[in-house]
Amino acid sequence: MNPTKKRAPGHLQTATRRWWSSVVGDFELEPHHVRLLTLAGEAWDRCVEAREALAANGLTFTDRHGSPRARPEVGIERDARIAFARLLRELGLDVLPPSESRPPTIAANAYRQTGVG
Repeated sequence: MNPTKKRAPGHLQTATRRWWSSVVGDFELEPHHVRLLTLAGEAWDRCVEAREALAANGLTFTDRHGSPRARPEVGIERDARIAFARLLRELGLDVLPPSESRPPTIAANAYRQTGVG
């Protein structure tokens, strides 16, 4: 995909549009990858919106019975974080293998110790 022909969706926040454009410029993406990238940007923006609402209103509210309850934005932020992380994993933007100087991962250590991966 030619990055000069693809513009970041206008509904994304300014910082997210910059991130989206940098990814499109740095990677060769198929059309379905661009859609996943857009969904990731939307999830990020939703997470930021929920975080801002929580900062303004607090994590909890008192219901009509006087009991504290989590604000709905807590779940919105959590769900958006999970969606963003999954979409990034699906896109697989970390294409370079780790360098030899990097310590092995926990899974690699477990395999070496037990012979089971």
